[in-house]
Amino acid sequence: MTAFVTLAYLAASICFILALKGLSHPETSRRGLVYGMTGMGVAVFATLLLPQVTTYGLILLAIVIGGSIGTVIAQKIEMTALPQLVAAFHSLVGLAAVFVAAAAFYNPESYNIGAAGAIYLGSLVEMSLGAAIGAITFTGSIIAWGKLQGVISGRPLVFNGQHALNAFLGLMLVLLIILLCATQAPFYLWAIVLVAFALGVLMIVPIGGADMPVIVSMLNSYSGWAAAGIGFTLQNPLLIIVGALVGASGAILSYIMCKGMNRSFISVILGGFGGEQAAGASAEDTDRQAKIGSAEDAAYIMKNASKVIIVPGYGMAVAQAQHALREMADLLKKEGVDVKYAIHPVAGRMPGHMNVLLAEANVPYDEVFELEDINRDFGQADVAYVIGANDITNPSAKTDSTSPIYGMPVLDVEKAKTVLFVKRSLGSGYAGIDNPLFYTDNTMMLLGDAKKMTEDIVKSME
Repeated sequence: MTAFVTLAYLAASICFILALKGLSHPETSRRGLVYGMTGMGVAVFATLLLPQVTTYGLILLAIVIGGSIGTVIAQKIEMTALPQLVAAFHSLVGLAAVFVAAAAFYNPESYNIGAAGAIYLGSLVEMSLGAAIGAITFTGSIIAWGKLQGVISGRPLVFNGQHALNAFLGLMLVLLIILLCATQAPFYLWAIVLVAFALGVLMIVPIGGADMPVIVSMLNSYSGWAAAGIGFTLQNPLLIIVGALVGASGAILSYIMCKGMNRSFISVILGGFGGEQAAGASAEDTDRQAKIGSAEDAAYIMKNASKVIIVPGYGMAVAQAQHALREMADLLKKEGVDVKYAIHPVAGRMPGHMNVLLAEANVPYDEVFELEDINRDFGQADVAYVIGANDITNPSAKTDSTSPIYGMPVLDVEKAKTVLFVKRSLGSGYAGIDNPLFYTDNTMMLLGDAKKMTEDIVKSME
């Protein structure tokens, strides 16, 4: 039976690797999901066959409860709430790592890692690291969920000595792990958990709203490493492999996004991402006047254009305007207009958020372009149709060194002949800063709900 479980774990691991490969591109993402679900099914079934598993009642009850909750969430969750849902799930992975570490510490015989007071040194290191990373992931993910949900302000929360405090807590964690290994006293295990809880909060609160997609990716990586650490404690090779895959893929994605945003990967890991710069001016601090237009104006301008670039953002997701947007694009293409979509690496509030929404509306993949592939085309575009995006189009990132988003590559929509900017109001975006693009001569603001405005434009075109 042990040999069968080992082979099943190998098959599940291959499925997880194929899942990551499939999820790397929209065209193969569904296949990747099937591989992932298959791998998890095989993994759960094989685990239940392990000789150590002797009681099935509580396990089956947990599966029924968890499966029921997951089914309800999957059926009711809105696409706009996916980022905070992912953050919430990350927190559960971190908390699970803490619980498993505690169970192994108090009952080491069940895990074959020694006896109470005489746990193997390697196992102590593994469980303490797993508990620490898990605790950081838990509270960090809760803060990320709060920022994404709007329960906590998206503005960076900074104070003097913040980095010094984080460094002190990091050194304290190392010291507590050493003391736990030396004494095996329960006090030090829970001290590790409490310090890590505090560190998780302090690492995420200075992160501004515009940078949250990178944080979601980073926390995903943390949850993977926490799972891998606990895999060593449980002596479960599949958990080690899966945790390492999630940890490595999350870290790589975070690095790619940081590179795309001209940010420091190390500062993300240490919680110093964009939190020390002054905020830009708000809309109330200026007497500039924006040019306000209507759906009829926008329809006339776009029907007479030869090239239109659509820039979707979180406002499109909130309004669920992707289907209306696709309908508008189809009408423009019938008129002979060249239509493309421009996706910023951090558009929305999680990696790939806009790609998922556009795929849901059956937007052709060959019309969707990433920032580095589309940015040079704005200069030749007649119209840039910005729907619900703000910070990712803000030219202050290129010109204002005091801006929280300074240095972040943005979409050069201001280079288009006409910018049609769909937004509910002239208020600031998620990063809490004013966008001077609203007031340029070539920008026309289309104020209102993104879905209704786009539908009105479609009616005017017809």
